[in-house]
Parts: sequence; structure tokens; C-alpha cells
Amino acid sequence: MTTVFWIGEQPSGNNPVPNRTSSWDKNWTRNYGGFDDPNPSHRSNYIPVKFTPRQNPFYCALPYSDKANTGHRPEAPRVVPWFKEAYQGPAISTCKDRWVAIRKGNRTVYAQWEDAGPFRTDHWQYVFGNERPKPNLNKGAGLDVSPAVRDYLGVREMDVTDWRFVDFSEVPHGPWSTVGENNTFVINDRKKGAALAEATKRNHAGAIVR
Repeated sequence: MTTVFWIGEQPSGNNPVPNRTSSWDKNWTRNYGGFDDPNPSHRSNYIPVKFTPRQNPFYCALPYSDKANTGHRPEAPRVVPWFKEAYQGPAISTCKDRWVAIRKGNRTVYAQWEDAGPFRTDHWQYVFGNERPKPNLNKGAGLDVSPAVRDYLGVREMDVTDWRFVDFSEVPHGPWSTVGENNTFVINDRKKGAALAEATKRNHAGAIVR
């Protein structure tokens, strides 16, 4: 089961935890740029009309966090498939910003993993294995998706989708590739732009010397 959540969401009957923070970002709402208003009449082109998010609006949550109070959970190096290649020190999650392909019917959206949930943060046997999600208030939901993902796929408040992790090389360009300082597409474009500017600067300097 897939449910919808959003940055800045207040606690409610089936959502006891506010989404001002995430498992990996204590200032999630502020770093995002504000409240990711889920009201369709307050959104345009997959983002809120009031501001352009500073992070990718295509985000999701899965019920596992690799982080402990200090360092990483003891099982993380063993169960997170990309742990070694993604490891950047004890303070940084190896799961945050990972790309996930989410499908409903014949439509597939690509989102970045930005929080742990719904309800649990320790169910690696489901996230990386073959177990089913544990029973919970939302009919055993095992995936939370953002309003942008909801709108692209046309999912209801509770719906059925399937998902899988994907390497960035598998992610095509789309509405998920344009916005956000944490967005791999945006990061790579900035690096290319900086490299091009540096190369142009060097060439210009060389031309002056000659």
C-alpha cells in the first residue's frame, strides 16, 4: 500500500508524527523552502505555487533508516547494497537521496528517498529483502510518496504501486530532474557548468598570453 505525505505535514489520526523534520534532516521544511502544500489548487507543474523548492519535490519515504544516534545501525553495512560505495563518514546517511522508480499502471515516476517511514524506521527486511510491510494504521503501507509523485502517477490517498531502487544512470530526464539542490541532475549540471566556465577561463587566459 502506498500513502501520500508531504514536508510540513501536521500530525493527524493516521499520521502521529509531524513532517517538519525527516530522519536525516532536522530542518527539512526550512531546507526544502517551506510547506509542500498538497492541495492541487495550490500547485502547478508539480510544485507549490508559492515558492520554488530548494530540494527535489519528487521524494518518498521507506521504512528504514541506516542512521543510529551516533554512526550507522550495526546491520547497515551488511543490508544496504550500496553502503560501501556511498559511505561518507559516520554522520551521513547512505540512503538519503537514493533514486527510486515508482510505478502505477503504465506510468513510472522517479523520486529521491528523503525520509524513513511510514511508521517504522527499522524494517530492512522489507526495504532490502522479501518481507511484506508490517501491519500499521494505513493498511500495511510500505511507501510514502510526495504530492508531486502523487500528481504524476495519479495515485489516491491510499493506493497500490510497485517500486524498486535504481542507479542514477537508469533515471531518465523528466519533471523530477529540474529542481533541487539535492537533485543529482541539478548537481551534475552545475558541475558541468563550472568545468566549462573554468575551461573557457583558461582558454581565454592562454589566448591573451599568446
